[in-house]
Amino acid sequence: MTVLYQILQYGYLVLYVYYLIIVLKIILSWTPLVKTGFYAFLHKITAPYTDLFHGWLVIGHIDLTPLLGIILYQLILAFIGAAL
Repeated sequence: MTVLYQILQYGYLVLYVYYLIIVLKIILSWTPLVKTGFYAFLHKITAPYTDLFHGWLVIGHIDLTPLLGIILYQLILAFIGAAL
């Protein structure tokens, strides 16, 4: 394996872990744990990506844009994974 291939694999792994953190943050946002320091930490980590989509798809009081962000992120991961 070349060094470049190993770097790409590592980058893919980092992006996948970030995806899992985003999903965890969204799931926790529906629970009372939203008031904990752990949730605040997850929000701080994921805010740079999730805030890009904030408010694009709102139905009533429900903001569905995290779903849009997750779908786009999955597409990016699929594209990178297929390239590896």
